[in-house]
Amino acid sequence: MATMLQPQIILLKEGTDTSQGKPQLLSNINACTAVADVVRSTLGPRGMDKLIHDEKGNTTISNDGATIMKLLDIIHPAAKILVDIAKSQDSEVGDGTTTVVLLAAEFLKEAKPFIEDGVHPQNLIRSYRTAGHLAIEKVKELAVSIEGKSLEEKKSLLANCAATSLSSKLIGGEKDFFASMVVDAVLAIGNDDRLNMIGIKKVPGGNMRDSFLVNGVAFKKTFSYAGFEQQPKKFVNPKILLLNIELELKSEKENAEIRLSDPSQYQSIVDAEWNIIYDKLDKCVKSGAKIILSRLAIGDLATQYFADRDVFCAGRVTEEDLHRVAAATGGTIQTTVNNVIDEVLGSCEIFEEKQVGNERFNIFSGCPSGQTATIVLRGGADQFIEEAERSLHDAIMIVRRAVKNSTVVAGGGAIDMEISRYLRQHARTIAGKSQLFINSYAKALEIIPRQLCDNAGFDATDVLNKLRQKHALPSGEGALYGVDINTGGIADSFANFVWEPSVVKINAINAATEAACLILSVDETVKNPKSESAQGDAAASAMGRGRGGAAFRGRGRGMRRR
Repeated sequence: MATMLQPQIILLKEGTDTSQGKPQLLSNINACTAVADVVRSTLGPRGMDKLIHDEKGNTTISNDGATIMKLLDIIHPAAKILVDIAKSQDSEVGDGTTTVVLLAAEFLKEAKPFIEDGVHPQNLIRSYRTAGHLAIEKVKELAVSIEGKSLEEKKSLLANCAATSLSSKLIGGEKDFFASMVVDAVLAIGNDDRLNMIGIKKVPGGNMRDSFLVNGVAFKKTFSYAGFEQQPKKFVNPKILLLNIELELKSEKENAEIRLSDPSQYQSIVDAEWNIIYDKLDKCVKSGAKIILSRLAIGDLATQYFADRDVFCAGRVTEEDLHRVAAATGGTIQTTVNNVIDEVLGSCEIFEEKQVGNERFNIFSGCPSGQTATIVLRGGADQFIEEAERSLHDAIMIVRRAVKNSTVVAGGGAIDMEISRYLRQHARTIAGKSQLFINSYAKALEIIPRQLCDNAGFDATDVLNKLRQKHALPSGEGALYGVDINTGGIADSFANFVWEPSVVKINAINAATEAACLILSVDETVKNPKSESAQGDAAASAMGRGRGGAAFRGRGRGMRRR
């Protein structure tokens, strides 16, 4: 009796929300499935777009899994893991963000019945890790190398990878036009890893086909003063001087004090200010540069001075654009105009100012270093151009990865079906429960071709049965067959140039398996309450201070003057 009446031991603060055990795990799985359902319909060339409206009134139309996941503002702690893997896939590879979220959610969905039947999560985790390792080995085995090909062959191979990435985007209708543009841009920057060497400038108006690639640098005309129109707007083989200084008449500081004994000295002080600026401008012109760019302002005096001497100048150029001009033209950004030698000047074949839509652009082409490129995007609505920029970013990342890793696999769900078949076959060689778990992992991989069919409006069951039959052929000739989006049947994805870099698939399987294992390993969630009493105390003391202050001020005003 005494043992029954013992008081309960309280470990956690009152109001702490704890949930544990099987219900907690199932709740986490359901949350992740709900998140995946949001992006599910965006997969593939026939995927739908999402319109996201935030509290500031900004509207985003996107098909990109990572962008949607970032904008969803998810607060469920387990579901946030899916947001993280989508972000990591985006930063590491650039594409496959929807794929990675779908795979992770499907792995969890397949694990759910086993959890409900009382299987220990650690057994599932062990099997999933094994299956993930086998799947990655199989991808590496099936990958085809594009190394050792001629430049033209390599270009067409990379364009196919870019086109596969772009086919699921808003600009999918013009994928061939943009794919070749992306490949040229990536090859232009060579081995340079910095993505910001490819600039994307957006100009509303016109249609998508008015977009063009500059093998060099292009940026919008900066703010200019009177005299700018008199400057030449086209040069052939000019020297370019890049500065990080102001070329303006600087007056003395407001609190400066100058004492003069002779009024005639005043003029010499005024002249000194003018002499300083004229000396700077003279040195700029004597350097032989025909184009002068500065990150800081170039004033009206300097603009007119340069115009009189047939020199083009632009001030307030953004830092990013200035660095890209430096990289392309071989110039060095100077912080002084003293001792400007030829080595620090850049050069290009042609410089011109061109009208693009409503904007005027300064375009440097035929740059000697050639380690930069600029894509000028045209299009109707602002949201459309924003989405086009995100789509091109994905395609640029994909082509960069393909250049570096130089192995590709068949897309369109072909690689997923082949891994699924391989894992089912492997599962039969395993005794024990693990066989069932690996089988469920293999089944989960089929979500990619199934979703591609669903999004295109085809009968997924019928197409998957055809794919299973084709992939089960003993000769292995069906290993490259995937969903044919155009006909609703199946086709050889490799022959149809539906390719993606193997690193996309490897990363997606890796991240999705890790995320699924992480969520399966969580069996308790503890949510600490916000200390209500602490908040109450703080509010009360603030109110007290406010009242006290007011009373004190009131007394001060009411006191008699002495």
